[in-house]
Amino acid sequence: MYEFNLVLLLLQQMCVFLVIAWLMSKTRLFIPLMQVSVRLPHKLLCYITFSVFCIMGTYFGLHIEDSIANTRAIGAVMGGLLGGPVVGGLVGLTGGLHRYSMGGMTALSCMVSTITEGLLGGLLHSILIRRGRIDKLFNPLTAGAITFVAEVVQMLIILLIARPFQDALHLVGSIAAPMVVTNTLGAAMFMRILLDKRAMFEKYTSAFSATALKVAASTEGILRQGFNEENSMKVAQVLYKELDISAVAITDREKLLAFTGIGDDHHLPGKPISSSYTWRAIEGGEVVYADGNEVPYRCSLHPNCKLASTLVIPLRGENQRVIGTIKLYEARNRLFSSINRTLGEGIAQLLSAQILAGKYERQEALLAQSEIKLLHAQVNPHFLFNALNTLKAVIRHDGDRAGQLVQYLSTFFRKNLKRPSEIVTLDNEIEHINAYLQIELARFQSQLRVEMQVPEALAHQHLPAFTLQPIVENAIKHGTSQLLGSGAITIRARSEGQHVIVEVEDNAGLYQPKSSGNGLGMSLVDKRLRARFGDGYGLTVSCEPDCFTRVTLRLPMEETAC
Repeated sequence: MYEFNLVLLLLQQMCVFLVIAWLMSKTRLFIPLMQVSVRLPHKLLCYITFSVFCIMGTYFGLHIEDSIANTRAIGAVMGGLLGGPVVGGLVGLTGGLHRYSMGGMTALSCMVSTITEGLLGGLLHSILIRRGRIDKLFNPLTAGAITFVAEVVQMLIILLIARPFQDALHLVGSIAAPMVVTNTLGAAMFMRILLDKRAMFEKYTSAFSATALKVAASTEGILRQGFNEENSMKVAQVLYKELDISAVAITDREKLLAFTGIGDDHHLPGKPISSSYTWRAIEGGEVVYADGNEVPYRCSLHPNCKLASTLVIPLRGENQRVIGTIKLYEARNRLFSSINRTLGEGIAQLLSAQILAGKYERQEALLAQSEIKLLHAQVNPHFLFNALNTLKAVIRHDGDRAGQLVQYLSTFFRKNLKRPSEIVTLDNEIEHINAYLQIELARFQSQLRVEMQVPEALAHQHLPAFTLQPIVENAIKHGTSQLLGSGAITIRARSEGQHVIVEVEDNAGLYQPKSSGNGLGMSLVDKRLRARFGDGYGLTVSCEPDCFTRVTLRLPMEETAC
């Protein structure tokens, strides 16, 4: 009966012990304990945590005769089990020295046994890690079993060291069963608390990751197209759906761009920003959280608005300058979850990156258009001058031919002006080049031959407009026009697996890689192809001096071009 009562008393003490462990599990201190401690800071935290529990186990113990029935073994064994032999030994030493300082017949034997218990936990840690059985390490049955063994060893050590032996034997007979039962159950329940914390952490991490991926996939590229009311509303609707919150708003630095959810009858896009929290986030560049309790929140637009808390997160652009905000709201009967707060900040970074990427893309597009227009400005006056001189000569002796040349000239300039940066078909590009070449053929007459080898099957292949003209012009201007004999230009296209190859070849072989005369056009064509299709595509040049220069364009094959 005495032993049964002692078990109950120790279990009561253990419950206090476990309540403290449960409360600590709600803090960030327990996060490193949910995995095998490898790094020194984690090992140090493991040592401090379980040393505290080891000492508490002694304090919560029950004084029996000249000794203490306690739950100290839980801290020592768990320290070794999760931290390894060194941590277990140090936890045991700390707990053992504390017990030794309290004196009594079993002071020395309890100190030795506590160190031994820590080392036993550490030994099992090493064995399981070596065998790759981390799953067994985080198992309540494992924790209970090793603590059972450790408590049996402790009783043996007391019998071996404590004197007088008869008193030690009587003490062990009184406390062995209660301590073995209590410490075994306590270690198993402690590990269960850790596992529950780990499962909850993994659950929230999984939920966070899944939600983040959904939001990222659903909003991909929206704000790249422009940070305006239309695109902002699309993003706000995605966030409202995926985050399951009361309302979402997006602002720039001056006005509300989008709002969806509770309060959309008075939070109207286009209205100037009126919330002091939004202004604080914009001006201070900081996340502002008004929970409606510690930090009061009241809608600045309507006295009966049901929204009771808000999280305002800055959106950042170039040089980390705040360009707007995302605002998440909850109603009076709902609280912000930590996952939504963390997600909100992550989503703000994602959308900020989209806005910045979109801005850079538009700047690059404008730069490319400027380069194309510059190229046009270089080509057109030069070509027009030669074309007019050719027309002047042809009109004198062949009026019909002159009319055709005027038509070709009209086609050439119409396509130049109509589609400087559009994507066109190969057939359309060939028509543009043919108009150019017909005028050049009239200019050079028998001194120039042109051959086209473009299959009908590739007529619908797409490529950036104004791709072939600079290449063909270079072939004539820096190639065939420099020959004493006749020049030849060949334009051919073919398919190679999943690619389309377009070649422009002249028979001069005068290509100079560093020539400033043909650098801009060729470089721009290559850059536009890579920007459109990727680095696996673009322009290459091969030349055999005085024989040929061949410019090769590599494009991805399209189904419609097969």
